[in-house]
Amino acid sequence: VSVELAEVGWTITAGQVFGTIDSVKAVSELFAPVTGEVTEINTALKDRPDRAGSKRHETWMVKVKLTNTSELASLMDAGAYESLVQQ
Repeated sequence: VSVELAEVGWTITAGQVFGTIDSVKAVSELFAPVTGEVTEINTALKDRPDRAGSKRHETWMVKVKLTNTSELASLMDAGAYESLVQQ
């Protein structure tokens, strides 16, 4: 299992791939939920990539300085996300 993330300074756009998670079964792309500049990456995921899946509401991947705050209105909260994945 491994995690590859965008680098600090990258500009990402909502819907754009900003990294990947490689598990035993498949490689999954990570899509940016918002547009902005990557200001920090969670380097701890390099050593513990399993946390991205096991603690998904507690583990962040990248921090982004938003350029379009109106995109926040379209994001799901944790409850809505859990309902979606249960379907």
